[in-house]
Amino acid sequence: MITIIPARGGSKRLPRKNIRPLSGKPLLAYTIEAALESGATEPLIVSTDDDEIAEVARQYGAEVILRPAELAADYSPTEAALLHILDIKEAEGMVANWVMSLAPTSPFRTGATIRKFRDAALAGGDDIDCYMAVTEDRGDFWLMQDDGYGRRLFPYAPRRQQSREPLYEENSAIYVTRVDALRRSRIILGDKVKPLAIDPFEALDINTAYDFWLAESLILNAHNRPVL
Repeated sequence: MITIIPARGGSKRLPRKNIRPLSGKPLLAYTIEAALESGATEPLIVSTDDDEIAEVARQYGAEVILRPAELAADYSPTEAALLHILDIKEAEGMVANWVMSLAPTSPFRTGATIRKFRDAALAGGDDIDCYMAVTEDRGDFWLMQDDGYGRRLFPYAPRRQQSREPLYEENSAIYVTRVDALRRSRIILGDKVKPLAIDPFEALDINTAYDFWLAESLILNAHNRPVL
């Protein structure tokens, strides 16, 4: 298994977010530290187009492979960055069956959770292409119609939240994908996906200034965080 952290330099909504300080430490550092804490023996690689991000990644213990500019544009898919690394490693003689992708914007994802995903993939059957992190949600969802009225997405769901069947939201914190499925489908999910639910705290995805403020607040109050 190869673990890859895709961290390009061109974020538009929040410039330089991948190395923006969060409680005194670059955001990227939290993901590198969690991956190392998970006990991974495979390569831990940061894929980036940015020299400053590369320097931070090396400082915190990750290998760096620079990606070409055409793989770091606003609409460049993550899959292209993963395949770029896999091609380089295969040319060096390292052939992996699985690739793990860790978003650098989920600072609260733990080493134990990363290890759970790795163990699931290595112990799982051949019928699964991807293990995907999700969070449970028992919300009551509505669609806004063209006429301005709302339409309940699940009209027969119980009004009482505890009685509803849970839904699961893809959160992008962790993907573990079978390499041959990625090459075949060119999609990180492949065809057959097994969702694994993680703590919503670990799933927090930082993309805006508000998200940073929220993360800082959570860190300051971590000692009071309730156990789910």
